[in-house]
Amino acid sequence: MATPKPQRTPEEIEDIILRKIFLVILKENPENPSSSDPRVIYLEMTAAEILSEGKSLLLSRDLMERVLIDRLSGEFPKSEPPFNYLIGCYKRAQEEVKKISNMKDKTLRSEMDSAAKQAKKLAVSYARIHLGNPGLFSNGNLRDNNPESGSSYSPLLPLLFSEVSNGVMLDGFGGNDFGRGVDCPPGILEDFFKDSDFDTLDPILKGLYEDLRGSVLKVSALGNFQQPLRALSYLVKLPVGAKSLVNHPWWIPKGVYLNGRVIEMTSILGPFFHVSALPDHTIFKSQPDAGQQCFSDASTRRAADLLSSFTTIKTLMNTLYNNLADVLLCLLRNPETRDSVLGYLAEVINKNASRAHLQVDPISCASSGMFVNLSAVMLRLAEPFLDANLKKRDKIDPTYVFNSNCLDLRGLTALHATSEEVAEWIDKVNPVKTDGSGLNRDGENGLRQIQEASSSGSTLNVKPTPSSGEKAKYPFICECFFMTARVLNLGLLKAFSDFKHLVQDISRSEDSLATLKDMQGQTPSPQLELEISRLEKEIELYSQEKFCYEAQILRDGVLIQRALSFYRLMVVWLVGLVGGFKMPLSSTCPMEFASMPEHFVEDAMELLIFASRIPKALDGIILDDFMNFIIMFMGSPQFIKNPYLRAKMVEVLNCWMPRRSGSSATSTLFEGHELSLEYLVRNLLKLYVDIEFTGSHTQFYDKFNIRHNIAELLEYLWQVPSHRNAWKQIAKEEEKGVYLNFLNFLINDSIYLLDESLNKILELKELEAEMSNTAEWERRPAQERQERTRLFHSQENIIRIDMKLANEDVSMLAFTSEQITAPFLLPEMVERVANMLNYFLLQLVGPQRKSLTLKDPEKVMLKTYFRPPSPVMADHTMNSAAADVLRRIGEDGRIIQDFIHLGAKAKAAASEAMDTEAALGDIPDEFLDPIQYTLMKDPVILPSSRITLDRPVIQRHLLSDSTDPFNRSHLTAEMLIPNTELKARIKEFIRSQELKKG
Repeated sequence: MATPKPQRTPEEIEDIILRKIFLVILKENPENPSSSDPRVIYLEMTAAEILSEGKSLLLSRDLMERVLIDRLSGEFPKSEPPFNYLIGCYKRAQEEVKKISNMKDKTLRSEMDSAAKQAKKLAVSYARIHLGNPGLFSNGNLRDNNPESGSSYSPLLPLLFSEVSNGVMLDGFGGNDFGRGVDCPPGILEDFFKDSDFDTLDPILKGLYEDLRGSVLKVSALGNFQQPLRALSYLVKLPVGAKSLVNHPWWIPKGVYLNGRVIEMTSILGPFFHVSALPDHTIFKSQPDAGQQCFSDASTRRAADLLSSFTTIKTLMNTLYNNLADVLLCLLRNPETRDSVLGYLAEVINKNASRAHLQVDPISCASSGMFVNLSAVMLRLAEPFLDANLKKRDKIDPTYVFNSNCLDLRGLTALHATSEEVAEWIDKVNPVKTDGSGLNRDGENGLRQIQEASSSGSTLNVKPTPSSGEKAKYPFICECFFMTARVLNLGLLKAFSDFKHLVQDISRSEDSLATLKDMQGQTPSPQLELEISRLEKEIELYSQEKFCYEAQILRDGVLIQRALSFYRLMVVWLVGLVGGFKMPLSSTCPMEFASMPEHFVEDAMELLIFASRIPKALDGIILDDFMNFIIMFMGSPQFIKNPYLRAKMVEVLNCWMPRRSGSSATSTLFEGHELSLEYLVRNLLKLYVDIEFTGSHTQFYDKFNIRHNIAELLEYLWQVPSHRNAWKQIAKEEEKGVYLNFLNFLINDSIYLLDESLNKILELKELEAEMSNTAEWERRPAQERQERTRLFHSQENIIRIDMKLANEDVSMLAFTSEQITAPFLLPEMVERVANMLNYFLLQLVGPQRKSLTLKDPEKVMLKTYFRPPSPVMADHTMNSAAADVLRRIGEDGRIIQDFIHLGAKAKAAASEAMDTEAALGDIPDEFLDPIQYTLMKDPVILPSSRITLDRPVIQRHLLSDSTDPFNRSHLTAEMLIPNTELKARIKEFIRSQELKKG
């Protein structure tokens, strides 16, 4: 009969469990099965000490910590590093807890469970001690080497990565996956970070944050950024983790040489925001190269491959946006860390203000990738107050622009006010002296006076300026609104601009390549071959960059629609500063509106233009508020001073014209919109006139492009009956006002454009002649031929554009004059129009015609020539030649007959005029206009120079220039003084001469 096994005592069972957990023995026994595990350490010295104290060599809760310290402090060859050992202890303790749960004896089970859990707690506690004091234990190198990168990192990092990965393979084409193969015992991180003071955990967390930053430092959208980002998100959700992050010296780096790029590369969050598919400077280029991996040789790739790459990048970037937004939201919800987040965002924005410049220094400014990412994240933070009804817009305080302690907004160009005017206004409403920072010491008084000084009539949520030493406090919605506006300006909108320039660069390079290939086909040379090869490589790189922009921005409809929602809030809020959507506007602009940064409006317009060119980008967006805003301010220089900004509004409307937008939804904006029907034509005509003088050194050339956009829009509106009726009414009301100015500038532009076109045709003929002389041409150096060929194509393009614009102008004169004739018959216009038409006719059918080989200008211009009202005088000598040209180009016989009849009428009228002039004989000089040298009919005195001119002559001048032609002083038609005495003498002279002639 077998002898029953002796029953183990609770002490012996506890000894067995703890030996398994800590992998130590106090008795060296060859029969002990634990000793077969090479990891088990015999603590000989510890055992001797315990025996000398008269204690049993059984491991117990009382001896547990002592044994653990000796195990960690001893020199044991081939033993695990301390941190790995402690994690193993925690894991084995967990396993023992599971086994203990099956014990039948409740008392024993409870005691053993307590011992195992105490071992777990001890393992975590010493893991913290070890990481905080790496030299405390032997073999205690805190930071283990990472063989893949050659760098070192906290041993806690693989556990963290393993925890956040949850066994799921994260997207990414490369990079370090520190969590792979590491088994993180469940609950260890939670235990590690709880029940400990901040001072103990802070250095550990700071090291972790540095490691996380380093792990994504040069990682692109295709790299493994997700593990570090999830780890970051995990840590900031811990109260101690959030506090440690914002107290890290690298949260906002300090230093004399701190700039935008330094913040991006050295701050903890900067490298996370740097992860992108967008191109960056070579020094800071991330890997894997998204352009090369996804879009190399794109012209030969299948469309499905490209689409797959677009989708991959868009998906990865949205993962980045969502996780970064979660990190910031977590920190913002915590009252202890909120201000630090706002401070970080403000520092990033302020130190990168020069990203708004045309040329950006990539060494001193953060990357486009960072700012596009930040744009997407800020839009996510703003989402709660971008609801359809914009109910929270009253939380946005305009005084933030002057009083913010975060953002530096004071140096930005304002919508209308100069910096001096803004400063004067602030002093006026806040007369108490400031503390040197520009902040008022009497906040309540400032609040009352700002409210009283407001002329907008709207209810503003105006805050008082803070007293000395006090920081201005604004609600988060207000802070977020202005920060988002700045980030979008420096990020998303700047990226749109960069993309546009990139497309232009590609177009120019492709034109140059085509020219070089033509030349190489005619006269091959090694130099040309090298240049062709260089250009092909350049175009390939440009194309890769273009596709990267398209993948991350253009194809992300959600990003663009979020931005549109934000700018809808922007325009509605701005309109609130002037009293809401109503017309006409007040005669004075409230300073709250006048002092807002100009880029707020410019960015809204740029985004609308860009989005309008992307299919379906405007779907679901409420455009009425944008339309209202454009109509209100497009023709209002007293509210928006910059004429180019108001011209950009016309560009938006051009994109929305139904024939161009491809959407029937936009037609209601023009044809069923209340403000549009009443004010759109009026404001377009006003802007057409205003754009003559922009104040820019390029104003003369800029106006043609702007007026081209206005002309296209007006042509469309003329086809809409309600707008055509409004147009007629305006012409009637403003016959001698803005409408007359409009017609005058239309005529001026027509003459200039035709003149330029015909001169350029002559220059083009010379170039053509050079190139057709093959022998002489081929003897010229390749570079000279290349330059002359480029010039030829450039001239061709200019002629095409100028003729198109000239045709638009004459066409508008034609279709409007059919139904609006009165302005053309005014004394100051009738001769002006006749001279213009005669000039056109002379150029097109006169002697110079034979030197013009281009047929289209003749055909285009002659077709519209006869449409202006028939009472206009034309030169009868040209009509016969015009009829010949019309026959040659196959024009309708009725138009030819009209020209012949017009010639007969002109001849008869000219004869009659000559007879009348001859009947007067010698006219005294004092009766002649000093400019035209014609008999004055309505003499007027110029108030400044006191010179007398004929009213139609000076009025014609004033249509283009509001100055006295003799001394350049300001002059308007209302200032002219009738010279009644001279007028009476002229009448008497005419009467007496007529009597003499019988």
